[in-house]
Amino acid sequence: QVQLVESGGGLAQPGGSLKLSCAASGFTFSNYAMSWARQVPGKGLEFVSGIYSDGSDTYYADSVKGRFTISRDNAKNTLYLQMNSLKPEDTALYYCAKAKGIIATISLHQYDYWGQGTQVTVSS
Repeated sequence: QVQLVESGGGLAQPGGSLKLSCAASGFTFSNYAMSWARQVPGKGLEFVSGIYSDGSDTYYADSVKGRFTISRDNAKNTLYLQMNSLKPEDTALYYCAKAKGIIATISLHQYDYWGQGTQVTVSS
């Protein structure tokens, strides 16, 4: 069965960095786009970044553009999110998600499997 397991979250200071990983199994990873989304308690799920199945194109929410970088290693079935210049408003539970096809979109309805999430807290 499809499994997505996030790791790498934790506590970071404002201006600091964290790198999230998502280990995928149970499907042919290289055939599907992947994305990261986040959720703050009491608010809806927010698209953060997406990447095509072959890594040829990426998308970012305006709130993270220029600070976050999404990447993937299809040989290792792993998705990454490098987060730099972190801000307190980046505090959230971060999820990775598998798309239904090869193209990443900002519509979260186009994703059919989600991990359990990893908590990121940005605070001094």
